[in-house]
Amino acid sequence: MGKPTGFLEWQRRLPPKRDKTQRIMDWQELVLPQSEEQMRHQAGRCMDCGVPFCNQGCPLGNQIPDWNDFVFRGRWESAYRHLTATNNFPEFTGRLCPAPCEAACVLSINQDPVTIEQTELEIVERAFKEGWVRPRPPRARTGRHVAVVGSGPAGLAAAAQLNRVGHKVTVFERDDRLGGLLRYGIPDFKMEKWVIDRRLEVLAAEGVEFATGVAVGTELSWRELRVRYDAVLVATGARVARDLDVPGRDLQGVVFAMDYLEQQNRRVAGETADGLVATGKHVVVLGGGDTGSDCVGTAHRQGAASVTQIELMPAPPVDRSADNPWPQWPMVFRTSTSQEEGGERVFAMMTQRLEGVDGKITRLVGTRVAVHAATGRLVEVPGEPVVMDADLLILAMGFTGPETTTIAEQLGVALDGRGNLKTDAAFETSVPGVYAAGDAKRGASLIVWAIADGREAARAIDTRLRAAASPLPTRGADLPFGGR
Repeated sequence: MGKPTGFLEWQRRLPPKRDKTQRIMDWQELVLPQSEEQMRHQAGRCMDCGVPFCNQGCPLGNQIPDWNDFVFRGRWESAYRHLTATNNFPEFTGRLCPAPCEAACVLSINQDPVTIEQTELEIVERAFKEGWVRPRPPRARTGRHVAVVGSGPAGLAAAAQLNRVGHKVTVFERDDRLGGLLRYGIPDFKMEKWVIDRRLEVLAAEGVEFATGVAVGTELSWRELRVRYDAVLVATGARVARDLDVPGRDLQGVVFAMDYLEQQNRRVAGETADGLVATGKHVVVLGGGDTGSDCVGTAHRQGAASVTQIELMPAPPVDRSADNPWPQWPMVFRTSTSQEEGGERVFAMMTQRLEGVDGKITRLVGTRVAVHAATGRLVEVPGEPVVMDADLLILAMGFTGPETTTIAEQLGVALDGRGNLKTDAAFETSVPGVYAAGDAKRGASLIVWAIADGREAARAIDTRLRAAASPLPTRGADLPFGGR
C-alpha cells in the first residue's frame, strides 16, 4: 500500500502527453514522464484494501502494493527489486500493457484506479538511469543447451529465466532484428526501438546467444533443432491474420495490418521498405482493437487524406453494465491515443463488398447491423448501404493463430481445437522435449501473458532438465507478499 488515506487526498492523474498536433509529425513516443512528487502521490493512492485484487488481475502476479509503497516512501531501488522479481521486462509492459491490474484495483469499484502501469514504467526507467539494471550472468553453467524459437516477449522472458539458472540459451529469430512484434508490429510512437535494444544488450551480456535471419522450419528444420538441443521452446507468436471474405478482396490496396505496420517500422529504423503508405489516401481500417488503433495512428503520421475505423460490433457503454461487474474487465467505451488524434469511428457496420477501378480499391460498401435481442447474434438493419471512399483498406480484424505448417509436418506436434500448439500443464507439446509459450500456445493475447508464459515455461523446462525442483519462481512467488 501507499498512504492509507491517499486515495481520499489525491485524484488519479495520468502523465502528460505531447500535443496531438505535434506528435503526429514524428514517430517519437507520445507519453511524457511525471514529476517525482506526482509519482509519489499516485503511488500513495494505493490503499490498504486487505485483499490486493490487482495481484490476481496481473498475469505475472506482480506485487503491486509493495512497490507502490516503496515509491511513496522514496525507496525507488527497493521498488525496482520487487518489480523485477516477477516481471523481466517492465519497460515493455509499462508502455504497452492494457493494465488488467488497474481494472482489478479495489478503487475501481467506485473510483478511478491507481496508475499502476505508469508507476511500473517510472520505476524501471529510473532503475536504468541510476544504473541498477546491470547484467548478472549465472555463476555456473549446467552443460544443457536450450533453443528458443522466437524473440518476442515470451521467448525473451524464457531465455532470460533459463540463462539465469545456468543453461546455455540460443534464441532463433527469422527476421534480421530481434523483438518479434515488439520490433515490427508496435509503432515507434508507442515504444521506440531503443527500448528493446537496451534490454537485448543486458541479455547478451548475461550470456544469452541470438541467431537472427534463421527461419526455423525451412533453413533449419524443426527436426534438426530438436536433435541438436536438450529442449526446444516454440515462442513464434500467432501472426496468421483473420482475412476478409467478400467480393473485391483481391483488389490492390487491401492489406493486412501487420504488413502495413511492419513496413513503417522498417522505415523508421532506416531499413528498406516497400511503398505501402497512406499519404494522401482515404484510409479505412477494419477492426477496433489495439492493432487497428495502431494503424490509425500510423496513417495520421503518414499524412492520410482521411482515416475511418470500422468496428463490427455496436459501441460499448460509457459505464459498466449490470452484467459486467468489478473485478471483471470493464467492457466500456475507450478512446486510444491514436483515436484522439483524429479520424472517424464507425460502429455496428459489416462490409458487404469492395469496389475498384483498374484493379485498385476505391470504395467500401457495407451495411448497418445490430444485436438481436433474443439470440444475441448480429443481424442486418434494413436500409440503404453505407458507401465510403477507400484507397487503402487495412485489415485489423485479429489473428487466427500461429503458423504451424512446418512444425506439424516435421515434428508431428498436436494442435488444439483453435489451431494453437497443444501443451500439457508443463507447457510441453505432444513431442517430448518441445515446449510452447505465449501466443503460439494460447492464441493472440497480451504482452503480459506472453511474459508470464515464458517464465512458467522456463521453469517447466528447467525442472525437466535437472530432474528436480527448479529454483525458478512460480507466478508472483519470488518474494513473500508484504516482504520488505
